[in-house]
Amino acid sequence: MANVVVVGAQWGDEGKGKIVDWLSERADVIARFQGGHNAGHTLVIDGKVYKLHALPSGVVRGGKLSVIGNGVVLDPWHLLKEIETIRAQGVEITPETLMIAENTPLIMPYHGELDRAREEAASKGTKIGTTGRGIGPCYEDKVGRRAIRVADLADPATLEARVDRALQHHDPLRKGLGVEAIDRDGLVELLKEIAPKILEYAAPVWKVMNEKRKAGKRILFEGAQGALLDIDFGTYPFVTSSNVIAGQAATGVGIGPGAINYVLGIVKAYTTRVGEGPFPTELDDADGQRLGERGHEFGTTTGRKRRCGWFDAALVRQTCVTSGVTGISLTKLDVLDGFETLKICTGYDLDGQVLDYLPTAADQQARCTPIYEEVPGWSESTEGARSWADLPANAIKYVRRIEELIQCPVAMLSTSPEREDTILVTDPFAD
Repeated sequence: MANVVVVGAQWGDEGKGKIVDWLSERADVIARFQGGHNAGHTLVIDGKVYKLHALPSGVVRGGKLSVIGNGVVLDPWHLLKEIETIRAQGVEITPETLMIAENTPLIMPYHGELDRAREEAASKGTKIGTTGRGIGPCYEDKVGRRAIRVADLADPATLEARVDRALQHHDPLRKGLGVEAIDRDGLVELLKEIAPKILEYAAPVWKVMNEKRKAGKRILFEGAQGALLDIDFGTYPFVTSSNVIAGQAATGVGIGPGAINYVLGIVKAYTTRVGEGPFPTELDDADGQRLGERGHEFGTTTGRKRRCGWFDAALVRQTCVTSGVTGISLTKLDVLDGFETLKICTGYDLDGQVLDYLPTAADQQARCTPIYEEVPGWSESTEGARSWADLPANAIKYVRRIEELIQCPVAMLSTSPEREDTILVTDPFAD
C-alpha cells in the first residue's frame, strides 16, 4: 500500500487541513510528525467548520487511527481542551482513535512564559515573530535532554526528578529576564492531576506504526507549518524550531524512510507569510490587499494577518527539492479570479547577479529583489471547479506554467475550502 507525506511547500497556511482531510478518507492511519499547537488547520465538512491545532486532521473521520508522533511537542492542557471542543461538535475521540507516542516531549507553562519573555526583550529587527506558545523552548529542552515526556507522567518519582532537572536550567534564565521563579510544587501537582488523562492515549507509536505498515494499512503523514520555516532549510532565523521537510516524517513517528512512497507538497496559487522574516514577492499595494481580503488571510491559531504576495516559483522549486516532492496540490486558485495580470517570480537579482534560488545568508536574502514573469489573468470564476473543463483557459495556462517553473507536476487542484471542490490529477495513494 502507498503511504503519503503531506508537507507545506511555502511558509505554512497553504491549505493543508483540507487536503489532509480529503486524503484521510482513504487512509487508515493519520500521523502528525512535527510541530506543536502553534500550527492550525481548518477543515470544512458538510458546512461544519473544525479548527484543529494539536490534533491530527484525521480525528474528524470515523474509523481512523490518529497519531501524535514523538516529533511533535505537545501542550497537554491545550490538547485536552481541544478534545473537549471537538467532542462537543459531535466527534468521538477515544484511545482507540487517538494515540500519543510515549516519547513525545510536553510543553510546560514555563515554556510559553520563556517564549514570550524573550520576544518582549528582543530589540526591533531581532524578533522572530514566535506565537509565544512555548514550542521553541520545548524543543530546546528536548535537545538539551531535560524535557518532560509523556512516559514520565506514569511514575511520580521520575516526574519530580525531571521537573527538578528542568528547573535547574529554567529558573536562572527567568531570573535574567526578570521573570519570577517557577512554583515547583504547584507544577508537580498540575502534572500529577493531568497524568491519567494523557496516559490513557499513550502508546509505543513506533511499534504500532510498524505493525500497521506490515498489515498493509495506508498511512498519511501530516506535517505542520511549511518547508520555508524548516529549522535547517527555512529562512533562518525566522523559522520554527523543528524540521518541517518530508524527511522528518520517518523520524517523527519512528518508522523507516522506506515507508514513504509519495510526498505531496501543498502550495498556494500565490504566497503568504505570517510574522517576521524575508518575503521577496510581498505586496504592499492594492493587489496585496486584494489577495488578503479574497483569501481571508488570517492565521487559524493566532488570528494574525498574513502578508501576501505573488507566487514565488523559485522558492517552491527549492522546497520541492529539499522535501523530495512527488507532486503538488495547488490551492486557492479561485482567489486569483478577476486579476487582469498575474506575476510569477522566477528568480532573484542579488546585487546585479541573477539567482534561481534564495541564498542562505540572511543579509543576502534581504537584498534579493524578485525577477517577474507576467502572465494574463482571467475574469471567469474558478470557485468550485471540479474538473479541468470547468477552468478558464488562462487559469489552465497559469497552472501549467507553474508546473514548468517549479519542475514538479500538479497532482491536485483546490478551488474552494470545500473538500469536494478538488480536481484530482494524480492519486497519491495509487499503488
